[in-house]
Amino acid sequence: MTDASNTTIFELADQFIALANQLSQQEGDVGKVGTALRFAAARFNAFEAAIKSADLGAEKDSALEWFSGEYREMLNDNLEDHIANPPVMQDTSANAVNDDSVQMFKG
Repeated sequence: MTDASNTTIFELADQFIALANQLSQQEGDVGKVGTALRFAAARFNAFEAAIKSADLGAEKDSALEWFSGEYREMLNDNLEDHIANPPVMQDTSANAVNDDSVQMFKG
């Protein structure tokens, strides 16, 4: 068994991304998987805040601010990376599902 302390956050993230890619292939809907991943992250982060906090009720606003700031910074970095290096997407329009739970961003 490997020592978990040697695993970087990027290696862990790559494992989540691999699973998300696999689920996107199975579901044929990257938006649905993205929404599920954001929900899972929010649920796990709420759990993380709860176990790290002495009084989550009193610290809720600080936790929201901290987690939101962290996510915003990480998302910004990754958006900048995709602007500089656009992903090559396969045409999946035949498999598209009308999913009203996912926001489409159009300029």
